[in-house]
Amino acid sequence: MSEEPIEVVAIGAHPDDVELGVGGTLAKLARSGIRTGIIDLTTAEPTPLNEKYRSPDDHDEDYADVRLAEAQKSAKILGVERITLNLPNRRLFDTFEARCTLATIFRQWRPKIVIAMYGKTILASPDHNQAQQIVEAATFYSRLTKWEKYFNHLPVHRIKSLLYFPVRFIDLHPENYTSFFVDISDTIDIKEEAILVYKSQGFEPKATQGLRHFPSVIMEWNRNLGSRIGVEYAEHLVTPKPLRLDDFSYFMQ
Repeated sequence: MSEEPIEVVAIGAHPDDVELGVGGTLAKLARSGIRTGIIDLTTAEPTPLNEKYRSPDDHDEDYADVRLAEAQKSAKILGVERITLNLPNRRLFDTFEARCTLATIFRQWRPKIVIAMYGKTILASPDHNQAQQIVEAATFYSRLTKWEKYFNHLPVHRIKSLLYFPVRFIDLHPENYTSFFVDISDTIDIKEEAILVYKSQGFEPKATQGLRHFPSVIMEWNRNLGSRIGVEYAEHLVTPKPLRLDDFSYFMQ
């Protein structure tokens, strides 16, 4: 068990999911002195990779070690802790075993805030929506008594808040959720650097395969979000609970 809790933990289905969604927010929290972490549910293998990592005869080789090394490098840039689990990529489902695996880490890290992915990515990986369901269940399992045998006999832990980052650009106002934006203008460069680590996915301007334009799309989306709240760059999070507001000075600016 960690000596000190990791207070804010974000969970993605694959390495790079969290960086794309809330990398700037996590870097901002880490820079402020808050212990922050990332949990990847899968190694994302097998996955299509940038062709520079393959030879003509080994297209079926497992490149998990490449993605894991990138994930750890990205975490170091963000200033966060990271663990990558070995749940099955492309076959990720909300099962009892997956819930217990994640809840065990919650009991070990003892976060106050958990940040999950939100929504379905139609025509893209269904792992994203399964990850949301696993996180929601594991948040509940983390606080259940009389079940310690399923969690390495670790004591119960109650997570105070469950937040989400939408995985689709169109989910600005998810039904029955309250949106808020985080100003990441001072950490956008850190976010971009952490994303560009994933060269195996083609996240580099010189790549001829993969998603070489995607980091630019993300940066532009963060700029768009920032314009909505009068800052240069922002990230979008939602909460299933109403937000308390005692100071109306925000509306008078």
